[in-house]
Parts: sequence; structure tokens; C-alpha cells
Amino acid sequence: MSLPNAADSSSPEKAPVVAVLGPDLSGSVQWLSERRQMAVTGDEIATRHRHERGRLTARERLLLLLDEGTFVETDLFARHRATGFGMENRRPDTDGVVTGWGLVNGRRVAVVAHDARIMGGSLGETFAAKVHKVQDLAESAGIPLVVVNDGGGARIQEGVLALAGFGGIFRRHVHASGLIPQVSVVAGACAGGAAYSPALTDFVFMVRDCSTLFVTGPDVVASVTGERVSAEDLGGARLHAASTGVATVVADDEATCLEDVRYLLSYLPSNSGEDPPSYESSDSPERRCPELLDLVPGDPRRAYDIRGVIASVVDDREFMELHQDWARNVVCALA
Repeated sequence: MSLPNAADSSSPEKAPVVAVLGPDLSGSVQWLSERRQMAVTGDEIATRHRHERGRLTARERLLLLLDEGTFVETDLFARHRATGFGMENRRPDTDGVVTGWGLVNGRRVAVVAHDARIMGGSLGETFAAKVHKVQDLAESAGIPLVVVNDGGGARIQEGVLALAGFGGIFRRHVHASGLIPQVSVVAGACAGGAAYSPALTDFVFMVRDCSTLFVTGPDVVASVTGERVSAEDLGGARLHAASTGVATVVADDEATCLEDVRYLLSYLPSNSGEDPPSYESSDSPERRCPELLDLVPGDPRRAYDIRGVIASVVDDREFMELHQDWARNVVCALA
């Protein structure tokens, strides 16, 4: 069937172009809508299992992190192109990672969230390409990058392409260091490359009794050294908060952790060329701090809690402490 002449709009027998394309187009739109819904919803059984273990999905985490209704997703329909090991029969949309941008307290932020429901959140060639794109976007636009990590490292079925993908992520982390804030949230069991990446970022948030971060897991340690060690003792939040210093902030649950990330970003500029955001304070800069006379003892040999001094002198007694359990002889905070 030939298309009608769009220029000849006066002829009554000439049907509009939309009428000719309508049936086929409506079918395509319906197919696209259904595919989008399936990609966003994901595997319902896997989702139920996560909820039963008290874990959130990648999208639920981003909804908690970002201002309501501001998330814009990139590469929703991306799929891997690997073959062998049955990979050609399993090509889910998103390829196991949700990427895009949104607003946090009205300021634009680039986001990445591993979806552990899809191949354990493992990284392959397409997965890495999506992350690379958002990292490049964050650096070029001068906006913070937040990565929610929950994956088992490189996707072994894709071999060297997966390893090269991690190399690209690491290189971009290093290149953007000092230019934009880079924040990692460890929201599950992260091993291999998924453990290297957070350590290259500026701030690392972990969840108590939920997050683990190690290059290789307890089973491999046991097979190589013969030593039995739990995942928590090998790379849990308590270890990284108190011993290694990798964890900047540890929260009791995922919702609190993501709220802490939002709070941290309120203190930081979007990039190295901007000033931090400013807010009106109800705390008078002229007020006195008579409580300091009692907080700081006259005897230099007596100990006191410096946090009380910080709270006394900063606006509204509000501050955010970083590395609270690591090197406890010094207190570092934003206020």
C-alpha cells in the first residue's frame, strides 16, 4: 500500500498517514510498553526472595536515594551479546545494572545500581559499557556519582571482556578523582572487581550485618590457606569501619544508609569548580558558648569528648562524622 500524499490535504479520499500506520504502530507501542514493564519489574520470584531476606532491589534503592519522580534511566533495553555456556539463551534487559541520573535535594546526581537478581549482579561487557557511559556523563556534566554495589565481580562467562570492563571503570574513577564527588554504597556481598571499585571512590557507605567487601570470598580463602573465616570477619562492615578504614559511614539498614548518602551530598559541591550549597541557618553567629567552660577541663591531663565541643560551636549543633570507628583518636566531620 502506497502512503498518501501529505501535501494534498484537501482531498477527502486521502487518509492521514497516522491512519495507515496506526495498526502496526499501536502494536509496536504495546510490545514496547510490555517489554519496558517486564524490564522494570524484573523476576518476581527473585524479588520476593530478596524481600524475604530484608534486601531491596536496585530500583527500590534508587527511589530512596533520589527525589521523588526525578529518575531518568539510560539503556533500559541493553542486552549482552555473549554466546556459549548457555548465555545466548539468557539475555535479560538492563544486563544486571540500572543506570541514569536524578535529583538529590534538587541537585543533579548520576547513579548506578547493581541488580543482583540478574546473574548475581555480575559485570559483563554491556554492563560495563552502561557504567562507563554514566561515569563519563557525570564527569563531563560536573555532577556527583553514586554507585550502589551489590554484585559478585566479573561475569566469568564473558572472560577478558568482563575484566576489561572493570579496568575501564577503575580508570574513570581515578580520572574523576578530585573533580566530582564519588560515593559508593555497599549494599550486599561484593567480591572481586565489585570490591576494588568502592575503594577507589571518595566515600564508602556500608550496612551493618548486610554488607561485605572482599577481593575473594571465604571459600577461596579456605581452599588456598586452609583457614576458615566468616564473610563478616573477612570483609564485613564492622571490619572495614574499625580496622581497614574503607567504610566511611556504617548504617543499621539500607533506608538509613541511603538517607545518610543524601545528607552527605548536602555538604558537598557538585564539582571542584563550584562552592558547596549554602542554607539559611537559624543559629545566630553572635551566640556565645558558655557550655565550653564545662566541656573543656582546665586540667590538661583530664580527657573530654571533642564531639561535645564540635556540637557547641557549629550551626544548630548539627554535624556529620566520618570514619567514626576508625583511628578514634581524631574526629573528622562535616558541619
